[in-house]
Amino acid sequence: MPITTHTLRCDILVAGGGPAGVPCALAAARNGAKVILCQDRPVLGGNASSEVRMHIVGANGTGRFDRGEALVTEAREGGIIEEIRLENAVQNPQRSAAVFDLILYDLCRSEPNLELMLNTAVVGAGTDGSRITAAIAERPSTEDRFRIEANTFIDCTGDGRLGAEAGAAFMEGREGKDDFGETLAPAAPDDQRLGSTILLQARKHDQEMPFRAPGWVRDFTEEELKLRLYSCPGEEEPTHEYGYWWAEWGGTLDTIKDNETIRDELLAITLGIWNHIKNGPAAKEFQAENWALHWIGFLPGKRESRRFIGQHILAEEDVLTSRPFPDAIAYGGWSLDLHPPEGIEAPDTEPCVQTPVPKLYDIPLRACLARDFENLLFAGRNISATHVAFSSTRVMATCAAVGQGVGTAAAAAVRKKISPSSIPESRELLTEIQDTLVRDDAFLVGRNVISEYDAVLHAEIEASSEHEEGPAEMVRSSQSRSVHGISGAPVDRCDPGTHRWMSDPADGLPASLTLRWAEPIPITEIRLIFDTGLHRHLTLSHHDGYTKKMEWGRPQPETVRDYNIEIFREGKWELIEEIRGNYQRLNRHRFAIPPACEQLRIVILATNGIDHARIVSLQVNASEFR
Repeated sequence: MPITTHTLRCDILVAGGGPAGVPCALAAARNGAKVILCQDRPVLGGNASSEVRMHIVGANGTGRFDRGEALVTEAREGGIIEEIRLENAVQNPQRSAAVFDLILYDLCRSEPNLELMLNTAVVGAGTDGSRITAAIAERPSTEDRFRIEANTFIDCTGDGRLGAEAGAAFMEGREGKDDFGETLAPAAPDDQRLGSTILLQARKHDQEMPFRAPGWVRDFTEEELKLRLYSCPGEEEPTHEYGYWWAEWGGTLDTIKDNETIRDELLAITLGIWNHIKNGPAAKEFQAENWALHWIGFLPGKRESRRFIGQHILAEEDVLTSRPFPDAIAYGGWSLDLHPPEGIEAPDTEPCVQTPVPKLYDIPLRACLARDFENLLFAGRNISATHVAFSSTRVMATCAAVGQGVGTAAAAAVRKKISPSSIPESRELLTEIQDTLVRDDAFLVGRNVISEYDAVLHAEIEASSEHEEGPAEMVRSSQSRSVHGISGAPVDRCDPGTHRWMSDPADGLPASLTLRWAEPIPITEIRLIFDTGLHRHLTLSHHDGYTKKMEWGRPQPETVRDYNIEIFREGKWELIEEIRGNYQRLNRHRFAIPPACEQLRIVILATNGIDHARIVSLQVNASEFR
């Protein structure tokens, strides 16, 4: 049967369903755009999926560069990636890679404005001058080809396939020191980059489990692994259940064109390391007799390939000085994490050199807008950044935050019927986009949570009790987290304090927060942001030691579990919402028929662990104040 060609139409096409693409597509769809998400694999998640199984990390760091401190520095990303992490922690206590795939699939399939197309790769693009008019996608499993026409195109493919097919300018390799004045760049530019890794998983059994290596695996000596297997920087307690991020190779090759060669060599390397542990001269030291190989990937976890040239190229100084950008749509905080391109072929070189990033930093929309196309955006590891700056922005939670920012901006452009490239020219539209992001709990450094139209600003607030560090007034704070710690936000772009109401533990629960207005107002929406312990690590990991640092397999203990929403009108209190078993941070309550009231009360009945109530932010939309 010949290939059948179909024409599809949407507002926004998102190419790539990894850690950037999924939040990007969800954000655009939730903000009213009709979205098609094309993913070339059978599952979503990219390097975090069951096909690769790398844990999602971000601004809070890991290993020796943790930022977190309770009620002082809360760096873990909010918004959609926090929603995903919380869902995974509760619904996937067994830490199944396949269940994580399912969680992402369910989120996308359940969104009415989003059409998900798996096993569908974007392979071409139609253009008209500085506009992309269509993406060409193919689905071999059904012998179908699609011409997808859209107003806006977003490349979240990692490799930048869509943008490259359209002819968008991009960079590869490493810039030299003088190109952007970067102290961490090599003296001269070259075509080398970060390499790729294949991960493995092992399980311990109640009997000895032999391993016979195929003849093509690599042989390693103790000397060759002295800086990796034996003393790896940033590693949690080395164990056998989760394999080796530092088993890196291919950075001296073309990580796109040579990907098949890279995969084959990585299999030889990864199994060679496992053979060294099981059968090498120091096998007894590893005590791995009862351990058996459980899973090994066949899809390389790729770190770097193309990076597009946008309206701004993020560079080392932007990251290290936390340069403020008026068009910020996300933030980062991972170290400048540079690896030798030779990877494991450089046994005398540390597998990574991590330069700490002092403060959380802005990622501007202009680094996600193509320089040469008016309706092309990008999110993920292909954003407009130098090799050095990219070494921080490339981690998956940061990619997810950028994805949500880009999806939100793209939806705003569709709504306003303008080209995305012109968004930075409008301070009013940028403010609208940033307001939407922070109200959706996507933290932006120094940006207010409560807008000038929020009815909370016009209310008198009273709590049944309050802790001295968490007065009720804090629910309309300009921040949605504490970031005043030494490694938090720049001191001139944040305020100290807990930035949440906390009831007095001595008074127990229930506890309540009441808002009063001078006249009755019609409430269209209530948004509650609860505490979810953003100072801690929280991510699906197959490393037991890393997982022990988390509250995994359960809701976060600070989070409100059971609560009621009540309104006071005509002289009595009425129950309008009753929530039980909550574990999410952001909770929206929309009312098709707005109830008019002069008082609103949130009654906290129980948390998921702690002995008092915490509300980080309370937002009330009312047509009265628009």
